[in-house]
Amino acid sequence: MLRVNYLPNRIEGEKIVKIIRKDLFILFKKILGLLVLSLVPLVFIYILFTININIIIGNFSYPLLVLGVSAYYLFIWVFFFFSFIDYYLDIWIITNKRIIDIEQKGFFSRIISEQKLFRVQDVTSEANGVFPTILRYGNVHIQTAGTKQRFFFKEVPNPNKIRNTIIKLVEKNKKEQKKHETI
Repeated sequence: MLRVNYLPNRIEGEKIVKIIRKDLFILFKKILGLLVLSLVPLVFIYILFTININIIIGNFSYPLLVLGVSAYYLFIWVFFFFSFIDYYLDIWIITNKRIIDIEQKGFFSRIISEQKLFRVQDVTSEANGVFPTILRYGNVHIQTAGTKQRFFFKEVPNPNKIRNTIIKLVEKNKKEQKKHETI
């Protein structure tokens, strides 16, 4: 698990409660899909060799075949790398004072959003489908009163537990706010 020592715009007295990434099964699904796609050229080449490749492509086309297969595997590798980067760098941090959403968009773009806990109005968790229900991953929606009205934790492990954690922190934060207002 990533250890975050630096929080953007750290607030005095702020402590990290939970660091959340997408469920590991999501990365596994993408890797499995890429592995299946990586078998396509092997099957294609096997078929070509079983029907005598020299008749079909000749000596001149063989380097083009090698170049095409190499380019295909390069794209598979780039998609794998992008999937891993997207999994690893998409992160949600819940602290005792706010929620931070760090979302990687492509290789060279990142969006960081934050919302103070006292602005949270509603927290909803959902798990739609067979695999999300069995493996206990899903989405958490956080409705806020801020400019970004809805935070969306996509495909996170234990969404009900995350929802309960946020609700407890919001209630605790609102009690502290009331306590400071009366003083």
